[in-house]
Amino acid sequence: MKRKKTLLLALALTLCLCLAACGNKDSATLKVAASSTPHAEILEQVKEDLAKEGIDLQVTEYSDYIVPNTAVEDGLEDVNFFQHKPYLDNFNTERGTHLTSVAAIHYEPFGIYPCRVKSLDDLPDGATIAVPNDVTNEARALQLLEANGLIKLREGAGLEATPNDIVENPKNLIFKELEAAMMTTVTTEVDLAAINGNYALQAGFSSANDALAIEAADSDAAQTFANIIVVKEGNENNPAVKSLIKALQSDKIKQYILDTYQNNVLPVF
Repeated sequence: MKRKKTLLLALALTLCLCLAACGNKDSATLKVAASSTPHAEILEQVKEDLAKEGIDLQVTEYSDYIVPNTAVEDGLEDVNFFQHKPYLDNFNTERGTHLTSVAAIHYEPFGIYPCRVKSLDDLPDGATIAVPNDVTNEARALQLLEANGLIKLREGAGLEATPNDIVENPKNLIFKELEAAMMTTVTTEVDLAAINGNYALQAGFSSANDALAIEAADSDAAQTFANIIVVKEGNENNPAVKSLIKALQSDKIKQYILDTYQNNVLPVF
């Protein structure tokens, strides 16, 4: 009898271990670092869809452009969703990180917004313009200013352009270089501000109604600066990551983006 009880106990324990193993196999936690608007808001729309697949999507919001990348590099987060590929490529080069893009989701038109000056035509000599201080977004701002006839850049400056590459500056514009997240906080201190789409949204600005100039929706920038899903190299084939991409690149999310953000955010899939 004692031997029988021991055998039954062993079988019960084995069954429990098997069930636990099956449960772990069928469920997963996916940690995503994201900017609050629109990235985290978009991610919220796919939480239930992923939960049905046994994936617990945990979104942590960040207000800067540095920590979301270092967190993925260090394994504190599995994925991030906040940046475009030129920024990612530059980040990898400068910091020696091993991050890679696995999907493009949307595009946020970059804009020049009024501050103390309300029109490009009224821009005075010696006006101050706030621009992001990271390489790719600063170049993007300068290219937009060039497209609107305010400056001329050195030929070939491309996505590494800085104010040092300006060869013509007829209005003697002064550039105030700040972290991208700070652009909307200095509107009383500068004449114009070049603002990334997500930060403009957070501040309640509309690229369609408020911006004095924006990148064209059919421009090369729409693809070049599409916001991407990023993982550390080696995690590209993670099943949970693939499920996330499938959920984000769905008709449901495309319609959500169009209905919620109108021209401020545009799907690219």
